[in-house]
Amino acid sequence: MKTLYVRIVAIFILITVISSILALFIANAYYNNRMKTYTQDQVLPVAEQVRDLYEGSSDHDIGSFMQRIGTMGYQIYLVDKSGSGRVYGSPFKHSQFDPSIAEAVLAGTPYLGMHEERRFLEIMGYFENSIRNTVGLPLQSGDETYAMFLRPDLKQQLGEIRILLAILLGHAFILILALIVILTRTIVEPLKALKAATRNIVGGDYKIGLDVKRRDEIGDLARDFSHMAHSLERLDDMRTEFVANVSHEFQTPVTSIQGFTQAILDNKTTEEEERQYLTIIHEESRRLSSLSKQLLTLAALDKETTLAQRESFRLDEQIRQVLIVTEWQWSKKELELVPELPEVMITADEGLLYQVWMNLIANSIKFTHPRDRISIAIRIDRHIVVTISDTGVGISAQELPHIFDRFYKADQARGRALAGSGLGLSICRKIVELHGGTIEAASEPGKGTRFIVTLPYL
Repeated sequence: MKTLYVRIVAIFILITVISSILALFIANAYYNNRMKTYTQDQVLPVAEQVRDLYEGSSDHDIGSFMQRIGTMGYQIYLVDKSGSGRVYGSPFKHSQFDPSIAEAVLAGTPYLGMHEERRFLEIMGYFENSIRNTVGLPLQSGDETYAMFLRPDLKQQLGEIRILLAILLGHAFILILALIVILTRTIVEPLKALKAATRNIVGGDYKIGLDVKRRDEIGDLARDFSHMAHSLERLDDMRTEFVANVSHEFQTPVTSIQGFTQAILDNKTTEEEERQYLTIIHEESRRLSSLSKQLLTLAALDKETTLAQRESFRLDEQIRQVLIVTEWQWSKKELELVPELPEVMITADEGLLYQVWMNLIANSIKFTHPRDRISIAIRIDRHIVVTISDTGVGISAQELPHIFDRFYKADQARGRALAGSGLGLSICRKIVELHGGTIEAASEPGKGTRFIVTLPYL
């Protein structure tokens, strides 16, 4: 199994190698189109000057003359009519040579080996130390004709510069590879930290230490990951609290039902007590049924399978129906209701939206003081905006951002006696989002709460 570190290093090395090969082919193309002819045009005049200098001099010792030219940084191969050749200056590394070329030069045809010879990489011809990579001219020495083949001695002319350049390029390539291996860790190490943090979260440890100070994509990922871990920790805490609350919510009515049922079965109650106990058993059963329905509703909404069919209906009439159903609750507390419900048609899932208005209005009634006011208003713009506000106990600024989280109960602001299961507002938000809308809340402790539901106007 290849690790990410090995993969990244391999990719960078592959990029370096491919880039070097491409650069070689680009340099070869440039040499072939520009420098090859230029180099030959530079060497040919030198060969002509050497020939003219010898033929115009009184020194007829061609061997010593050519040796002096060789010491000036040139390699020379001199061939006589018999085909016998001799090297002056530094020896050629590759001495294989076609005799017919010498015969053609002796006959008066110049030889342009730098231009005529074909190679897979033409740029290598510039460095090729061979007789065929020369310029050939006929040379007259008295009655004798020679074929002179000449090329610059790069080893002598460039000398240490060539070695220095080779060392520079070689070490640069090695250093590039070393830096790739070393610096790639700056990418991989944070990812390893994220991997370790993931394992910690899987194990239930949400206390992770990541470098969130980086100003790059990895830093953004670390910050988002830390935020996710914090959210998961909070969700896990709420889940644990929810399980405890649900267990309590179930255990309390179940215990009451068992106790009162046992008392009735033991015939230890009067007729009046029996009726009272049956009433309590009925209420506790209703509480269990309500809690079960909420859990099932939330599970169905999570799967998004409940929003089966939309239909058109009067939204204002639906909200009025909720007010009628809850009349006994707000009448008992002598609340002032201020409905502003203009006629408006909406296309939505009627049953689901009914749950939204029932939850929001029931919450307002529950957390509003006697003889306070509840306002319900519909406003139509590009969207349908439903506002439900009350003058109740309100919600603190610390708890307000979390009231739509499932399992969350703003107990400190509202009191344990009034707290529900913590699922109602989560269900409301999920239903509204399934309809493509939004739900927001604004509140101030002691001054009331306002819920704003925005729905598409279809």
